[in-house]
Amino acid sequence: MSEQQDDQEVQRRRDRLRALPLPFPSAGWAEFNAVREQALAWSPRRRENYQRYLASSRRVAQPDYLPVRLDIENVSRCNFRCVMCIVSDWPKGRRAEDMSVADFRRLIDEQYGLVEIKLNGLGEALLQGDDFFEMIRYARSQQIWVRMVTNASLLHLKENGRKLIDSGVNEVHISIDGADAAVFTQIRRGAVFDQIKENCTRLNAYCRDLGIKRTKMWTVVQAANCHQLPALVDLAAEMGFPGLALSLNLHGWGHDDLLAANRERTVEDSLDPDALHALVAQATAHGMEIGFWSVGDKYAVAPPEKLCAWPFERAVVTSDLRTVPCCMIGDPDAFEIGKGSGESFSTLWTSRAYQDFRQAHLDGDIPKVCRNCYRHQKDSTS
Repeated sequence: MSEQQDDQEVQRRRDRLRALPLPFPSAGWAEFNAVREQALAWSPRRRENYQRYLASSRRVAQPDYLPVRLDIENVSRCNFRCVMCIVSDWPKGRRAEDMSVADFRRLIDEQYGLVEIKLNGLGEALLQGDDFFEMIRYARSQQIWVRMVTNASLLHLKENGRKLIDSGVNEVHISIDGADAAVFTQIRRGAVFDQIKENCTRLNAYCRDLGIKRTKMWTVVQAANCHQLPALVDLAAEMGFPGLALSLNLHGWGHDDLLAANRERTVEDSLDPDALHALVAQATAHGMEIGFWSVGDKYAVAPPEKLCAWPFERAVVTSDLRTVPCCMIGDPDAFEIGKGSGESFSTLWTSRAYQDFRQAHLDGDIPKVCRNCYRHQKDSTS
């Protein structure tokens, strides 16, 4: 094959990958947009903040608006030891204490611009018990869209599945990384595959009985499970999921050693785009939606609209109230805004530290911890 033909094949592959459908709200775009309007109508100052956000370039070092989205980590502990996750390196799978309901309420009240949150971070959110459901109810009482991710291992205990749906949560993403017990437990160490299948099936049945869509199966595609993609689509249908998403690359949560290990597990560049498109047809035949997520070719330093949006519109607040710039880092021990300052997120959002972080992106001097998400800046050691 000539160099020109090789370039054409690379471009064809990229075009086919870009043509894959993106992930979507579990409840559908119509409900998502309706809830967004309810959130804006809930408070005049929230709508005003959102209008300032829309009117801005959303690419300035010092925004004149509060964040409109936020990831809030209620717990930083987990009952699994997944091979690709930094939690597996934490002593007893725990980094810090849980966030209190009082601290959560205070954060929500201070951040009046929020229209959407993801309520969990590095850990299994349901380990917190009923306080977690109280947090969801509080955010939903202010019409904020609430999304969460769970490993589904605790849904059968203490009626957690029913409590979760009844809390008013808008989206529940369930991590399923293997189509059989052998692959599943190889990746998600500590899991009981059959119990998780049963928990997912019951949760989806409960949603169907209520006539609502809340769940989505989420699979991190990697070397250990890439051969199972068609079987994973079938498994999602078997468990009653209305949709699923496939994440095509891994990261290191800000840690170089884990990033290096996960690059060895990443198979995005070797996946056949035509085979991935065949999964779309397979999901459609099951009556499911499917989306594909990748940051591998998403961000670039130019033009400005190709910069990562996180520094300019959202962040992560960890269970011990530290500020991390995005969920791809997640771990404040790897990188945090205002390290050691003890300042709250509400103070840090307009701080010099955050301004400097944003300005580095605007100048094309992408911070080391962010480079893995940027095209042509993969070498995190440079």
